[in-house]
Amino acid sequence: MVIPVSEPNLDLKDAAAVIEAVRNCQVSGNSKIVQEFEAVFANYIGKSFGVSCNSGASALHIALLALGVGEGDEVIVPDLTMIATANAVAYCGATPVFADVDEETWCIDPVDVEKKVTSKTVGVIPVHLYGHPCDMDYVGTVADAHGLWILEDSAEAIGSEYQGRKCGSIGDASCFSFYANKNITTGEGGMVVTDDKQVADDCRALRSHAFGTKGLLQHFNHTRLGYSYRLSGLQAALGVSQMERIEYLVSRKCYNGKFYNSFLKPLADEGKLTLPVEKDYAKNTYWYYTILVNPSYGLSRDELMQKLLEGGVETRTTFIPMHRQELYKDWHLKTSLKMSNEFPVSDLVADRGINLPSSSRLKAEEIMYVCEAIKKHAL
Repeated sequence: MVIPVSEPNLDLKDAAAVIEAVRNCQVSGNSKIVQEFEAVFANYIGKSFGVSCNSGASALHIALLALGVGEGDEVIVPDLTMIATANAVAYCGATPVFADVDEETWCIDPVDVEKKVTSKTVGVIPVHLYGHPCDMDYVGTVADAHGLWILEDSAEAIGSEYQGRKCGSIGDASCFSFYANKNITTGEGGMVVTDDKQVADDCRALRSHAFGTKGLLQHFNHTRLGYSYRLSGLQAALGVSQMERIEYLVSRKCYNGKFYNSFLKPLADEGKLTLPVEKDYAKNTYWYYTILVNPSYGLSRDELMQKLLEGGVETRTTFIPMHRQELYKDWHLKTSLKMSNEFPVSDLVADRGINLPSSSRLKAEEIMYVCEAIKKHAL
């Protein structure tokens, strides 16, 4: 048995939707099917406007530019996240400032966010890590106190909810990814959603070379720097098809997460593992089902990963914290912040965390197989 850590959940209807787009020549980024996908997805999240693009990282980049981020600005991001969150800030010439994460949810810690605010701080990017929502009320309180905007990075939280609201519906703008391992997929792709028409208009211009807007004769007159970040019609057709099944796909992720919880709870009760939480304000979609391997388990995280691989179970480490990244090792020198011992929770999760197989295609017997393997190797 070989169980992948993640795989897309695609069916024949998805294939038919892409074929239909080909038949109708709806293949470019200017196709009507792209606008349909944007409208359907924005409505699902609860925002007025959706602007699709070719990746979640591109979505973050153009959203930050639309929010006015530039050289000399600081933007606070979680230390434990996919590097795209920090990179998007750097693309704008600004400085990503890292905050530690909460010890229970592993999302950005609002207490540490407030400690990292300086006179150069313009905004904060909370990441709903692995499908669990950030404490958005607390983040919002900190942001309001310092006049900061909030850009939600909801790439890993399609369908997750905070106090009954979809993740991505709360910030000034929000960004999603439709990469192959996400809760719905277009293969590659991303989206900015917002209620701010100006932000949406700016994102649309920026994703497509910022073509001129002063009539047909000025179409190729570019007054600002734009990018080639469009989503294709073929990808959008797949996205529209996936949206028809989104409630089912999200429910499968939630079911699998709770199934893992029930089987691994005895090891958690013994202190051998730490399981992901679901706070009372949250709907966790368990994008990746992530556990921490504690010292009492008897094997290290890396040793357990090797044992599982030998048994046909693919796993993945958690993200490497930003403060450990070679790329960013000198970035904090640009601020007055000290690096030593600043990220204890981020370091703990990174050293002990494993992403277990998490596809919505997982069968119950596959989850049981994974759990039995983890139980077998406990000392």
